[in-house]
Amino acid sequence: MRTHTGTAWRQIAVVAGLGLLMACGDSGGSSPTTPSGNSAGPSGATITVGANGAVSPSSVTISVGQSVTFINNDTRSHELASDPHPAHTNCPSINALGVLGTGQTKLTNSFGAAGSCGFHDHNDPTNAGLQGTITVR
Repeated sequence: MRTHTGTAWRQIAVVAGLGLLMACGDSGGSSPTTPSGNSAGPSGATITVGANGAVSPSSVTISVGQSVTFINNDTRSHELASDPHPAHTNCPSINALGVLGTGQTKLTNSFGAAGSCGFHDHNDPTNAGLQGTITVR
């Protein structure tokens, strides 16, 4: 007689694990979220898109291994991406943000190497108010 006890326990463990993951999801609060597959580090700086539609500060400095928190206090969504436009190849850590909706707070991936990373709003790439630099040391 064949038993399925091991299989049943594995299925129970998978269901319990999924339940825990769902319980740890976004509660609608102001905690930063990380995009799927994100390997965020601790936040080393915060950049806010203000109600005036501009980033502040436009330049921040962080350490290798840190992430940057982006907050959108504007009335419209923004898609912040790495320079140059439209390739977005300068710093892929920024590109993981995707669309930053009104009222959202998100973390970039961690920055793995020292350097300078320019960013802009993909949907408004020539708007100087939505451009900035992240320096990683």
